[in-house]
Amino acid sequence: MRVLIASLLATTLIASLESLAAPVPQQQLLALDPYPNKPRITFRPDGTFKITVFSDLHYGENPWDDWGPIQDINSARLMRTVLSSENPDFVVLNGDLITGENTFRENSTSLIDEIVAPLNEAKIPFSSTHGNHDNQANISHIEEIYREQRVAPLSYTRTAPSGIGGQNGPGTYWIPVYTRASDRTPSLILWFFDSRGGFFEPTGSEPVPDWVDDTVAGWIRQQTAFMNAAWGPAENMSRGALAFVHIPPHVIQNIQPTLNSTRNPGLNADELGAGSTQATSDPSSAGKDQAFWDALNRHVKNLHAVISGHDHGNEWCVREPTKNVIFCFDKHSGYGGYSGTGWGHGVRNIVFTSPDPKEGLDTWIRLEDGETRARVKLDASYQ
Repeated sequence: MRVLIASLLATTLIASLESLAAPVPQQQLLALDPYPNKPRITFRPDGTFKITVFSDLHYGENPWDDWGPIQDINSARLMRTVLSSENPDFVVLNGDLITGENTFRENSTSLIDEIVAPLNEAKIPFSSTHGNHDNQANISHIEEIYREQRVAPLSYTRTAPSGIGGQNGPGTYWIPVYTRASDRTPSLILWFFDSRGGFFEPTGSEPVPDWVDDTVAGWIRQQTAFMNAAWGPAENMSRGALAFVHIPPHVIQNIQPTLNSTRNPGLNADELGAGSTQATSDPSSAGKDQAFWDALNRHVKNLHAVISGHDHGNEWCVREPTKNVIFCFDKHSGYGGYSGTGWGHGVRNIVFTSPDPKEGLDTWIRLEDGETRARVKLDASYQ
C-alpha cells in the first residue's frame, strides 16, 4: 500500500512539474506584455502623452547625383530640429521611409541607420509603419524592419504572426502604453497596420496589393479578445486606442468633397484618386480593405483616430461617417518625395491630455521653422 501511495504521489508530482514547465501560449504572452525586455511606454506624471509623427521621409532618392543626398541631409536636420524643440514621449515613422526604386540594392538598408540616428541620439522610443515605396526592387518592408530592430535599441516595431498581413505586409502589431510603469494594465493601445503596396522585390515589376490584407481582420478580433480576457473589456472605458496605417483606407476618398476649411483645416492639395497610384486611385481596389476597416472599428474600442500618410499634399482631419471614427492625414516630413509650392515640411503632433479614454486629443501640424497650423481637438464633438 505504501509503495502504491508513493507511486501515486510521484506521478502527481511529475504531472504538476510538467504542467508548470509547459510553455504559456504565445497569444497569452502577447496579450500581457509583448515587450518584456524593453522599457514600458508611459504617460508623463502630469497625465499627458505626446506623439510626434514623421511621415514620408523618402530617404535614398537619386543617390547617383548631388540632389538626392542633400535631401537626406535636409530631412535629418528637420528630424533633429523637431525632436529637440517638441520633446515627444514617442515617435511614429508612418511609412515611405525609403524610396526603394531609387536607392542602390547593395546599401539600401543602411539608409535605416541614417533615419533612426536622430532618434537614437535623443533616446526617444519609436516605431514604424511602411509604405508603397518601402516595397520596391531594392528594399522590402521586412528588410527595413529587421534592420531597424538591429540598429535602434528603442525601436518598438515588430512583425505580425506568420500568416497575418498577406504578401509583403509583415508590419502589423500593437504597443501598450501605461499610465505608470508599475500598472498591471495599459491605458492606451497604439495599433500599427501594414497597407503594403509597391512592387515585388527583387524584380520590382509585379505590383503588391495596396491595402491591409483580409487576414488582419481576424487578427484584430483575436488580439482584442486576448486583451479583454487579460485586462478586462475595453467597453468600460478602461483604455483608449490610436491607429496608424500608411495608405489611407479607400473609404476616405468619399469624404474629401465634404471638407470644410474651417471645420477641417489644413493643406488639401492632393485630390484622392487623382494622381496617386495606390488604393485611393485604382477602382479595382475599392472595398478590398473593407474587412480590415470593419474589424478595426468593430473590435477596437475607444478608437480616438486613424492616422495615415501617403498623400503629401494633405494635412486635414475629418470624421468618417460610416464608422463614426476620426481620420487624419500626417504631414509630409522628408525632403525627398514629391512636394508643391508653399507646402513645407514638418510633422503631426498628437497630445493626449489624460489617460482617460473619454478625454479628447489635441493635434496640429508643425513645420520645420516652428510654424503651426491645422490645430484641432479630436473629441466627441469633432466633425
